[in-house]
Amino acid sequence: MSRGRRHSVLLTEGAKADLQDIYRTIAGQESVARADAVLRNLEDAGASLAQLPERGNIPKELRALGVSEFRETHVAPYRIIYRILAQRVFIHCVLDGRRDMQSLLQRRLLR
Repeated sequence: MSRGRRHSVLLTEGAKADLQDIYRTIAGQESVARADAVLRNLEDAGASLAQLPERGNIPKELRALGVSEFRETHVAPYRIIYRILAQRVFIHCVLDGRRDMQSLLQRRLLR
């Protein structure tokens, strides 16, 4: 089986802010060690998109609106929302899936 070409994975400013917020929240509510572990898992999931980024599914909230250019991968309870453009994967947001995803995605991605 051929490995295919690697994509570069880039974080938008919004995604960087999301990761900082997640880290701060977990560090404040639980522990720095737990925040470190969650951040590492999220970063690993994002980096894994360099290989086969098409494996992610279209978020159901966007599919319902007829929007199909974004995909997602999960690190429960978080959802990493990204778009593939040529050989680049742009991570647009990292959101807690327990929140109101419909309005979050509309506000963040469909401005």
